[in-house]
Amino acid sequence: MSIMPEPAAEQDLPYNVFAKACPSRGTLEHVTGRWGALTLGALYQGSLRFNELRRRVDGVSEKMLSQTLHALERDGLVHREAQPTNPPRVDYELTSLGREVAERLLALIHCVEGRMDEVLTARETYDARRA
Repeated sequence: MSIMPEPAAEQDLPYNVFAKACPSRGTLEHVTGRWGALTLGALYQGSLRFNELRRRVDGVSEKMLSQTLHALERDGLVHREAQPTNPPRVDYELTSLGREVAERLLALIHCVEGRMDEVLTARETYDARRA
């Protein structure tokens, strides 16, 4: 029994992430890249300002977070709300699509976190065999 999903053609979907020219690949990259996944996961809890988000996603540079937010906003996953105040206030929050994607990512994140003891044991075993 195969655990691979059916190819997109068999599901009558107009997009196929396995096809080189499919635009869904770019979105998948934005969502599953380190900063995209962490940004979506952080915003799942609610709206955050840029610096709050940067503190929440420990290790991301200002430039990378900015690029990530632009990509996620362009893909319709994040909404940017600029307040005309002095100093300007910009809030970021998930769109309904972004929320759905973040839920699925968080399930994967929780799975990985919950199985880290096994991962660390596997790494030790692998490293010992390679030494």
